[in-house]
Amino acid sequence: MLLAAAIPVYAAPAAGALTKDNGAPVGDNQNSQTAGPDGPVLLQDVHLIQKLQRFDRERVPERVVHARGSGAHGKFVATGELSRYSRAKVFASGADTPVFVRFSTVIHGNHSPETLRDPRGFATKFYTAEGNWDLVGNNLPVFFIRDAMKFPDMVHSLKPAPDSNLQDPNRFFDFFSHVPEATHMLTRVYSDYGIPANYRQMDGNGVHAYKLVDQDGNYVYAKFRWDSRQGEANLSAAEASKLQANDFNHASRDLIAAIDRGQYPQWDLYVQILKPEQLDDFDFDPLDATKVWPGVPEVKAGTMTLNRNPKNVFQETEQSAFAPANLVPGIEPSEDRLLQGRVFSYSDTQLYRVGTNVMQLPINAPKNTVVSNNQDGTLNAGARTGSVNYEPSRSEPKPEQAGQRASALPLKGSTQQARIAKTLNFRQAGEFYRSLPPAQRNNLIANLAGDLGQVRSDEVRYTMLAHFYKADPEYGERIARALNADRAKVERTAAGIRE
Repeated sequence: MLLAAAIPVYAAPAAGALTKDNGAPVGDNQNSQTAGPDGPVLLQDVHLIQKLQRFDRERVPERVVHARGSGAHGKFVATGELSRYSRAKVFASGADTPVFVRFSTVIHGNHSPETLRDPRGFATKFYTAEGNWDLVGNNLPVFFIRDAMKFPDMVHSLKPAPDSNLQDPNRFFDFFSHVPEATHMLTRVYSDYGIPANYRQMDGNGVHAYKLVDQDGNYVYAKFRWDSRQGEANLSAAEASKLQANDFNHASRDLIAAIDRGQYPQWDLYVQILKPEQLDDFDFDPLDATKVWPGVPEVKAGTMTLNRNPKNVFQETEQSAFAPANLVPGIEPSEDRLLQGRVFSYSDTQLYRVGTNVMQLPINAPKNTVVSNNQDGTLNAGARTGSVNYEPSRSEPKPEQAGQRASALPLKGSTQQARIAKTLNFRQAGEFYRSLPPAQRNNLIANLAGDLGQVRSDEVRYTMLAHFYKADPEYGERIARALNADRAKVERTAAGIRE
């Protein structure tokens, strides 16, 4: 009598046991399937193929800027002081909003040292009750340029050269010699503020002016600033060089360690307010991203606490996608020309870098329900059902909220392509220079002279010296002296440049 073959009974994979992506258990994770002891590897080895496929696709394209970053979760608690200016619920008194913050360096690559001279990104995602608001800024309060038309050129000049893959002062000073408004930002970057000691002891700035809009559609202009409760600390070039020799991950390590030991870093959010009729009270354009608003009082909007490190850096820190276009009712972009370009560019680059449905990833998804007619596309994890994927519809209406319409901006004049009327390119750079203690002025001069001294073109070198001279004669003269440059030529060049 033939016995029936025993039918093996397969139990579910043990808890924590290795599985394939479809959940099936892995029987051998050490050896590929081969055609006999000496034969080639088989295409049917699904586990091997899957491992290689996933490994080949582990990295999304690196961010063009802000590639090197470190993130943390936390919360923002509002004081309520902005409620009279904005209907945004994130500013309501006592509102407790989850946040995710990504700190970063700007120009250099994903594994570059955190000790390099570079602006530091300070991007905050507020998961508000009305959707996500991204406040995307830097540690420094101004920027190199005022018009988004020049953003690709600026980044190209600061990035490594396409022929050598080396960053070169000849290239970026060549560009900045045509951009006098960059003098303010260059002065700050080449000061000790260009190398923050860590992320905790670093202030943040929204850089741009935004609009805060109330329930009646009235608006004011606002600039945001994060004030570190840990105080500010920066590194000299010598200190940064010494630190880099031992640890080029120091800022990320410091942030992670502080949160792990329960020393949660905090920042107070302050906001400067200008009424529309006050914009003409200045001898510069307050919507120019190369300018600060001196003498304008600040209102405290709330306090942010970072209290949780990511569990998976790729899923959270690296797949996090920030964009100035992510706004909520009560917060709108101003007419700042650089911000207007960023509203498009940042969202567009995230669709390319991460994917069409980037906003469905947990780190980017809003906490409230999304109701839209967007559909399909790569990596769609949405739960869209039904036959109505259009609007308006009587069978499935999706009502608009009339009270959430954008504010109305009065317009006059004709379309144009021209620079702003009130440039004032140099004065604030000089004011910042004079605000520095003597030792930090010395560091600024040495840092600038070190890079400017590598520039081969006399025209570029003297144009940059003239820009610094226009900011402050002592400032320009000291750099000229450090480079053994002709002071009279610097003065003559400066005389031909308008403020």
